[in-house]
Amino acid sequence: MPALEPVLNAIDTNLDNSLERLFDLLKIKSISTDPAFKAECRKAAEWLVADLKSIGFEASVRDTPGHPMVVAHHDGPSAGAPHVLFYGHYDVQPVDPLELWENDPFAPAIKDVGNGRKILTGRGTSDDKGQLMTFVEACRTYKAVHGQLPVRVSILFEGEEESGSPSLKPFLETHRDELKADFALVCDTGMWDTQTPAISVGLRGLVGEEIVIKAADRDLHSGHFGGAAANPIHILTKVLAGLHDENGAITIPGFYEGVDETPTQILQMWNGLGSTPENFLGPIGLSIPSGEKGRSILELTWARPTAEVNGITGGYTGQGFKTVIAAQASAKVSFRLVHKQDPAKIREAFRAFVRERVPADCSVEFHEHGGSPAIQLSYESPLLTKAKNALSDEWPKPAVLIAMGGSIPIVGDFQHMLGMESLLVGFGLEDDRIHSPNEKYELNSFHKGQRSWARILAALAK
Repeated sequence: MPALEPVLNAIDTNLDNSLERLFDLLKIKSISTDPAFKAECRKAAEWLVADLKSIGFEASVRDTPGHPMVVAHHDGPSAGAPHVLFYGHYDVQPVDPLELWENDPFAPAIKDVGNGRKILTGRGTSDDKGQLMTFVEACRTYKAVHGQLPVRVSILFEGEEESGSPSLKPFLETHRDELKADFALVCDTGMWDTQTPAISVGLRGLVGEEIVIKAADRDLHSGHFGGAAANPIHILTKVLAGLHDENGAITIPGFYEGVDETPTQILQMWNGLGSTPENFLGPIGLSIPSGEKGRSILELTWARPTAEVNGITGGYTGQGFKTVIAAQASAKVSFRLVHKQDPAKIREAFRAFVRERVPADCSVEFHEHGGSPAIQLSYESPLLTKAKNALSDEWPKPAVLIAMGGSIPIVGDFQHMLGMESLLVGFGLEDDRIHSPNEKYELNSFHKGQRSWARILAALAK
């Protein structure tokens, strides 16, 4: 296997050149959601294709009904070398409100913020141009030092991630044979803190449901009918209150089917990260966890399923007071899923739970609002072990295995459409202000991110 140390040394030596390339990309105003920047999005795709070709990739701009994809391939050292698909996105969020930016969002710069820290400023520095270029630069340096890459690499850069990815699934379906690899690498994530790299091993899934309970054929006078006619708001709130027991567990029959307990050693790792009810809930004005009793904050938000009421409507909600019994009431309910929970089974179990609690002379309607399963990488995966060790060799503190309370749709698409597990490694930080004015990326993240990907590629080649 090609030696790693000269690659790391070359990354250090050529940092200024890599920054120049990143700044050229950051200057392109690739705002995907605004049609006024359509040409800029294509310009960013073409810039990336030209850059990848300069490294030796076979790269091309692929048109879609929206903004183009960038697809690139590079052979490995042998036919049997592992094959990875690296994903990132070149589009960025709008910059409004512009007056809140300290500098032009498309005039990237290096800023010294004291205590030995320097940051890169500008839209897209962290989300996601700076992140994706850490991988590209690692590939560039491997080629420059050894004339080859340690593994076979395919690349997919999207131009619509910040606007809902409408073209992504059809593109994956059409090009599944070309894009399928042994596993995917996804950079659109972050570190635990400035010293501690992280790998996201779990993403919660989602089921969304709107329920509408109907009673009388019109709103009723509460004096004439109160106490005799069914009140759909009462029915609805009783249903919703019954979703949890006194210990915070969800009461829907079969809800926990497919939910595994998190391994003890992982829980110990999470407990060592220092998240407490005080420092997690305190900044939002709360202090008492509301979920399942006996579980830590990180376990509740990363590895346990939830049932949350997101909105309730019914009756008169305008100014003043109106004494009516509403004809109907509705609620929007979402479930975050973990491990092997089946979204379709959860939906049907919830509907059965509601129907059993609606009186015979009333009715209920259900409106589906999306559903996706959770993603969970095996804690025993050799892929995970190699990447964890590689990151731990680069950073001051050992890499931690974390999970995410939300979802990254592309990870589910890779698993369910292409049959690939994804390794989520990125170098962003919580204070990078992505999607906000004054977005930034640590210079250290950009530099050590390149070194980290070089180490990961070397480890995957073994």
